[in-house]
Amino acid sequence: MASLTISVNDEMKDQLKSFMWVNWSEIAREEALKKLIFEKYLSKETITVEEWEFCEKMDWHPVDELPLKKEFLIKMNRRRKESSIKIKSVSDLFN
Repeated sequence: MASLTISVNDEMKDQLKSFMWVNWSEIAREEALKKLIFEKYLSKETITVEEWEFCEKMDWHPVDELPLKKEFLIKMNRRRKESSIKIKSVSDLFN
């Protein structure tokens, strides 16, 4: 298996050391794989079964990384500005 070394400044190194229980290599591997899968998704390449299984295991999907559509943001902002009603119980919903 190949090895990869990254450089970080002393402050970040000290911060990472405070999380001794974290497997930083595993986090780096997962994030790199997510990036590769996302790039495949954007280029409309076929994603392998193993990659989909990884996505399921991580509860992550490449579409999660896409920006929200402008139409959706407009609709959400409009709804935020609408008045709302307050209910005291679920039964109030059916009255």
